[in-house]
Amino acid sequence: MSAQSDTRTRILEAARDLIYASSYADVGVQAICDRAGVKKGSFYHFFKSKQALTLAVIDHFFSDFRDSLIREAFHSDLPPPERFERLVALAIARQEMIHRETGHVLGCPFGNLATEMATSDQTIRGRIETVFSRLQGYVRDALRDGIERGDFPPLDVEATAAAMFAYFEGLMLLAKTRNDPAVLRELLPAMTQIRIPLAR
Repeated sequence: MSAQSDTRTRILEAARDLIYASSYADVGVQAICDRAGVKKGSFYHFFKSKQALTLAVIDHFFSDFRDSLIREAFHSDLPPPERFERLVALAIARQEMIHRETGHVLGCPFGNLATEMATSDQTIRGRIETVFSRLQGYVRDALRDGIERGDFPPLDVEATAAAMFAYFEGLMLLAKTRNDPAVLRELLPAMTQIRIPLAR
C-alpha cells in the first residue's frame, strides 16, 4: 500500500469509527485528523469536504458489511431459509460484540446516518437509499430462490423483502435506543417469518 493510499485509508477508518460511535454532527474534521494522525492539509487533499468524506465512509461501511456479513449470510450454497437465519445470527453476534467492547449498542451505521441526515443532506440521503436498495436486493433474491425451490409459498416478493428489511432496521434502532442487544436476540428471529401474500 502506498503512503498516499495508507493516509486516505486511515482518514476513512477514523471517520467511520468516530461517526459510528457518535454521530455525523458531533464529529469534526479536526477530531478525524487527530484520530487518523494526519494534518488537515492531508484531509483536504483527499476529501474536499466532510460531506465528501461521509459519502466515502458510507461506501466503506457497505464494503465491510458486504464482505463480513452479507456474503457469509447469503451464500448461494445455503438453502434460502438458512440464509435468513444466518443473517439474524451474524447481526446479533455483531451487535453483542460491539456492546461488550464499547458498552453501547451502535445499531446499523446506515440507519443511524439516515435518521440523522435524511432531511438535511439530500446527497447523503441518496447514497444511503442506494445502499438500502442493494441490501434489500439480497433479501429479495433469497426470497425468489426460496420460492423456486419450494422453501417458501408464493408471496409478494417485493413487499416481503421491504417488510423484512424495515423490521431489521427498526429493531436495530430499538436495540440502540434501549442499549440492549437482548432486544435483537428476542425479536430479530421473527424477521425470518415475515410473509406478505400475493394480492388476490
